[in-house]
Amino acid sequence: MSVYVNFFMEASVETEVLIIGGGATGTGIARDLALRGIRSIVVEKGDINAGASGGNHGLLHSGARYVSNDAGSARECMEEADILRQTAPHCIDDCGGLFAAVQGDDENYVADFPNFCEKAGLDTTAIPPEAAREMEPLLADETIAAFRVRDGAIDPFMLSLENMAHARALGATLLCHTQVVGFERQNHCITKVWLEKTGTGERFSVEPRQIINATGAWAGKVAALAGATTHVLYSMGTLLVTQSRMTQGVINRLRPPSDADILVPGGTVSILGTTSVRVDDPDRIRPTVAETNLIVEQGSKMIPSLEQTRYIRAYSGVRPLVSQSSGVGDDRTVSRGFVLLDHASDNLDNFATITGGKLTTFRLMAEKTANLVAARLGNKTPCTTKTAPLPSTLDGKWTEPGIAPSVWFAKPAGKKDKILCECEMIPESTIDAIATALRNSNETPNLLTIGRRSRLGKGPCQGAFCSTRVLAHMYNQGALSGPGGVDDIKAFLDERWKGQQAIFWGDQLVQAELTEAMHCGLFDLELAQPGDHGHDH
Repeated sequence: MSVYVNFFMEASVETEVLIIGGGATGTGIARDLALRGIRSIVVEKGDINAGASGGNHGLLHSGARYVSNDAGSARECMEEADILRQTAPHCIDDCGGLFAAVQGDDENYVADFPNFCEKAGLDTTAIPPEAAREMEPLLADETIAAFRVRDGAIDPFMLSLENMAHARALGATLLCHTQVVGFERQNHCITKVWLEKTGTGERFSVEPRQIINATGAWAGKVAALAGATTHVLYSMGTLLVTQSRMTQGVINRLRPPSDADILVPGGTVSILGTTSVRVDDPDRIRPTVAETNLIVEQGSKMIPSLEQTRYIRAYSGVRPLVSQSSGVGDDRTVSRGFVLLDHASDNLDNFATITGGKLTTFRLMAEKTANLVAARLGNKTPCTTKTAPLPSTLDGKWTEPGIAPSVWFAKPAGKKDKILCECEMIPESTIDAIATALRNSNETPNLLTIGRRSRLGKGPCQGAFCSTRVLAHMYNQGALSGPGGVDDIKAFLDERWKGQQAIFWGDQLVQAELTEAMHCGLFDLELAQPGDHGHDH
């Protein structure tokens, strides 16, 4: 049997493993394999973390959220979070967390919660509501119970960039803006994979010994191209970003998982959410006004000041949920555990799919997948990611909130360079460092790729001022030439605009009107139209 895509190619590239998907799982697999001496190529149709890895809370789960309905996932989260605290501490804000119930919440669930935690093996400590409000003054006066847990926050962009940087240092290759368009299959093996550069349409092929489908919500679509079957549910979640950090630690609503019941510190901001809405297409998602209203309404019952705070952005991501039943009604009842498929039932010996799971369990997902592929390749080197520290590199450095201003202020007075992004205090030297790193990785420096690797455009102005300054600087430095900057700034502002349309009230509405006046009125740019999609934050 052969599935053939017919187009011209001068030569194929050979590799031991082709990893499809550049999120936390895909980059984690690349690093795991590299530590075993196995070379891989990672292909990503967008950029790093373009899918669920860039559209989540950034919550380092204690596991307590799942103790009542998915004890297995709860234990996995607890164990993996502890491993990450030891191996990747620079990616983590180990801020701790609370589960808090308010008047009207199910008191039976509150009473059962410590027992659920004990059965799952999770540590939790009951604290009086008064003590909880001393720890987190913004908690509602109506708080009736609180428990301390080992939640934390993790930077998903730093995590994936650091994993990929280490993998590349050990011989792996990353190809962003490159998507799979077809497979050639003979007998029980895929012999060739056809790829296309999304910007130019250039097509080429790779001949891997093993293929890993780590595309998350897109796993079913990629598997279908290979003649395999993977059933994935698309559960969209929307989150809101506040202008400032609201709490010291993570705050969870003490009830079964529901809408708008988690507030996670994200450096200098906080992230509130989420929702769970079944969608038909992971490529067509965006926050809605109805969702943002629901999130604020529900979240303010736990933290009343959420009703008045300024939100600077909303964003959405798609959870890949794998269900054994097609009749599932509530996506929250589907396990948050992951699924590794060897595709033996599809008569494929060199194709595997890994999907589902949580950001917190990405390392375990990578280990199990790498174990399977290494065994197929005859490589007996054991996994070392449980203990091997994840190196801190320049690739992931600039995603950390506050790092750019700290570096700038540390410079002698006469050597401080010009600030290009005032909201996040990003100077010219930071932009230059990121642009250089992108070029060294055969990536094109532009506002979107720089923004994904830094805090550019993530402050209250959402790119209104910094976009033009950075673009002008890139022209001055020769990083850009010709008329392409118009499309560059339009694409960048479209992404920021889509995140603001659902939160048009108060100060952010005024800010959006100013942005529109500047860029549409003065520069004659058109911003995103209703129905466009996007989910990075």
